[in-house]
Amino acid sequence: MAIASVITPRPSSDLRTFVEKQSGQKVLDCYQCGKCSAGCPVAYAMDLTPRQVIRGVQLGLKDEVLDSNAIWLCVFCQTCSARCPRQIDIAGVIESLRLLAIAEDRKPAEKDVQLFHRIFLGLVERQGRVQELALGALYNLQGRHPFANFALLPQMLTKRKLEIMPHRVKGISEVKRLFSKVREAEKQ
Repeated sequence: MAIASVITPRPSSDLRTFVEKQSGQKVLDCYQCGKCSAGCPVAYAMDLTPRQVIRGVQLGLKDEVLDSNAIWLCVFCQTCSARCPRQIDIAGVIESLRLLAIAEDRKPAEKDVQLFHRIFLGLVERQGRVQELALGALYNLQGRHPFANFALLPQMLTKRKLEIMPHRVKGISEVKRLFSKVREAEKQ
């Protein structure tokens, strides 16, 4: 009786190569346990769960992954990465997919999500944190829906869900240094 050799499929794709280089993660290490998707707080709103995004990268399904809303809805809370038994930084993989989608000038599957992302990161860079009132105001103005959710404002202010003045952040220079490092890395 002959001993059967073990065959391990190793799909090769430009997508996987890019993602692994950009994120520093080995996506083929994922064995699809689903812990990332089970813990994801926004998986319910995604067309592909984090597990399915990783599987799409493994299989080289570039259009399906880059055109999904999952890469734009991910809030990078790191729950998926923390739960991964293979220690894959899934949020980092999703960020590399978002960067690729931007580089290829693909339109996000969610309306105005790129605008929100840009405003959010701009506030973090300038202030060291997000000030929700400024985020909402800038998003509404730049998104050309200036009075969206305006009726909720008094109630949110009364219940102290929003603050008029941002908190002072210690270490703002460190935050600015991180953004500077990212910009330098993107140029390379």
